[in-house]
Order: sequence, then C-alpha cells, then structure tokens
Amino acid sequence: MKSFLTHIKEAFGDGHYEGDQFGGAAGHDGSGLPTGDAGNFMFATGIECSYPTIANGTIRRDLLAETDHYNRYKEDLGLVKEMGLKVLRYNLPYYLVHKAPGQFDWEFADAAMAEIQRLGITPILDLMHFGVPDWVGNFQNPELPVHFAEYCGAVARRYPWVRFYTPVNEIYVTARASAKDGIWNEQLKDDRAFVTAIKHITAASIMGTQQIAKVRPDCIIVQSESAEYIHEMRAVPTPEICLVNKLRFLSLDLLYAHPLDSEVLLYCLDNGLTRQELDWFMAGEPPGYQIMGNDYYGRNEKIIKPDGQICQAEDVLGWYTMTRQYYERYRKPVMHTETNTFNPKDAECWLWKQWVNVQRIRHDGVPVVGFTWYSLLDQVDWDISLAEKRLTVNACGLYDLDRKIRPVGESYKMLIREFGQITIMPHGEMFEFTNRPATLKVKK
Repeated sequence: MKSFLTHIKEAFGDGHYEGDQFGGAAGHDGSGLPTGDAGNFMFATGIECSYPTIANGTIRRDLLAETDHYNRYKEDLGLVKEMGLKVLRYNLPYYLVHKAPGQFDWEFADAAMAEIQRLGITPILDLMHFGVPDWVGNFQNPELPVHFAEYCGAVARRYPWVRFYTPVNEIYVTARASAKDGIWNEQLKDDRAFVTAIKHITAASIMGTQQIAKVRPDCIIVQSESAEYIHEMRAVPTPEICLVNKLRFLSLDLLYAHPLDSEVLLYCLDNGLTRQELDWFMAGEPPGYQIMGNDYYGRNEKIIKPDGQICQAEDVLGWYTMTRQYYERYRKPVMHTETNTFNPKDAECWLWKQWVNVQRIRHDGVPVVGFTWYSLLDQVDWDISLAEKRLTVNACGLYDLDRKIRPVGESYKMLIREFGQITIMPHGEMFEFTNRPATLKVKK
C-alpha cells in the first residue's frame, strides 16, 4: 500500500503547495524590518523628555534641552528611521506649549510633528512627563485636571492624524517623586500630599483622554507605568513595606476602575480621598482602546536587608513575573514601554534578556503588542533621578549624545531585522487595530 504522502505528491507536487503561503508551512516567518501595518508588533524607542522642577521650583529640568533635541530634532528623528523603527514614544513639552488657559505656543511642536509625519513614524504622543507649566503650579492644584484636559483637546485637534497617546507618563512615579519622596515639583514628603497628587494626576489623565476621544473616538491609549517591587528580607515583614508594595497598583486601580485593596483603601481615605471621589474613579475606565504599558529597569527591584540597607535586586522577579502580576489584575493588552541599563557594557545583554521575557510571556498567552528601548539618546542625571543639575551623562541610549550609535543600537537593529514583522500575537492578523470607535465598556 502506498503512503498517503505518495498520493499527495502525485496530486499536488513535492511541497511548495499552492495556498500554503497564506499562513501555512510556506507562510512568512515574521522576519524583516517592521512595515508599520496595523497588525505588526510595535518595536519602538523613545526620546527622553522629562521636565520636572527642582530646588523649590527655581530650576526646571528639561531633558529635551539638555540633550540638545530642540536644535537637532530632525537629526534625532532621522535616527529613528535609520534604526528601522516605525514607532516612537514622543513628548510635546506641556510646560512650554500650554502658556496659559486658552493660550498655546505650537512653534516647536508643529515643526517636530511635521517631520514625524514626513518620515512615516507613528508617534505614541506623551502629553505630561513629570512636570506642569509654571502657571499651573504643581500636582497639589485641584484645577490640574481641567487645565490638562484643555491641553489634550487642543493637541488632538491640532494633530488629528495621531491615534496613539500616553496622556500622563508614570502617574505613580510622578506622584511619589513629587509628593512622597520630596525630589521634584512640590517636593513634599507627606502621605496626604501623595494621595492628593495621585488623584489629581489620574483624574487629569481621565479627563484628558475624554477630550482626545472626542477628536479620535478610535484612540489607542498606551498607559506607561513603572513596574516595581521591594523584597524585604526580614522574618516578619514591616507594615510600611507591605503597604508600599500594594501602593504600586494605586494609579492603575484608579485609572481602570479596579477595586482597591482594603489596606490601600483605608490609607487613601485616611489621607484625603473622599467617598465621592472614589465613586467617581470607580464609575468606569477612560474611553478609547487601552494598552497597559509596563516600564521595567533592573533598579526597579530592591532588596532591603535586615539591617535596613538597600541593594539592587535586578531581575529577581524580572519583567515577565511583574508584568504577569499586572496583567492578571487588569486583563489589558500589554506593552513593554521602557527599559535600559546605565552600564553600556551590559546593555546588549540586557536588551536580549528583556526580549526573552517578552517572548516567554507571549508564548504563555499574554497579549504583548510592543517593546521599547528607552531611550534613543543617552540621558542626563537619571542616576540621581534628576534631583540635582550635575549634567552627568547616563550612557543608556541607542546613540550617544554625539549621535553615534552604541553597540546596543546595533543589537536592536539586529533584533528588529529578525523579528520586525511578527504580529501582536500568533495569527494576530485577524486582530489588526480597527479604526472603528471604541464603544464597549469593559466589564470588571
């Protein structure tokens, strides 16, 4: 008796079957530079753009200025294109654009956005990155949500071709550094100030998203938030550290209308969150299609020894485990929105380790839609969280500040050549981003 293979060969030939190219054995393997098609996995970088105030409001840090991006923006955007990337996390400096209620200065924004559009880059537009205009004051101002909503609406109307937004970068980090750690902006070290900041910033993100959605009902919101954890090496954990490890979810709980942990709820109610405000947050998540971005650096994890000393706990949990915790809590599509290392010798290995994390979690069924090396250029003073203006260069970019490519940049080019046309999930072509407005309220 002949093998069935013999009959197939006689009828259809010896492999290379017609039709098999449409996702069968002869289909595309996902290699090649990103095309920008709607179903493509989003390989990205970002241009570091933080602008908090320090020294009791007397010094404004502006990383776009300190890395000379304002003068070299065309060159920098050209480097994104040179990398083969189609997606860029990009910020319009809120504190410079929004001059006063109803008043805007679009000069730089128009020039940069025109160049982004000309190059065919898809921006994930970051609208607030650790600071506010001087006339707004700081994050203790209860009028912030109204002012920021006006700004978001103005940006969306000015650039209606933009679909991807991060209204507020790292809400939790912004509130903690400004109102709990005393580093930036209001520079307070107070639980009530922290709760005040986090509710004002989260409300600003929600109201800003509503204004964006009026212009782009199909907007895609990529919320970038820091994934953090403290490992306390004591036989009996302290209540303070237990609470901190729960508070890392607070911004996303409020943003996504997720019920608060009982201990966190009591903490918030004790520090100024009212029942009326809580009910407002719990009414539902913001409009648009929501992507949960997790930022992860090795320094995000810390170990506290029994004597109270702290050491870095790089990769104890890692991006995989920490993102899995966030995904199981919120059930949102995920993007790895930031990573780097300050040691350029370790950067290539760190890049591949992060990509292994992304591949593993995708293999286990978590929908990861993108990956970001942050940032395009080296940064300044992030080793001290911008607390002082020392102008120390942090060698963590794909390119140095002379715009010369680093080895990690070459490695990233290699990575995207190998994986650049994979889809957001296996057979993800059927789930390509639709331009239909988002309408369905996500049930908890």
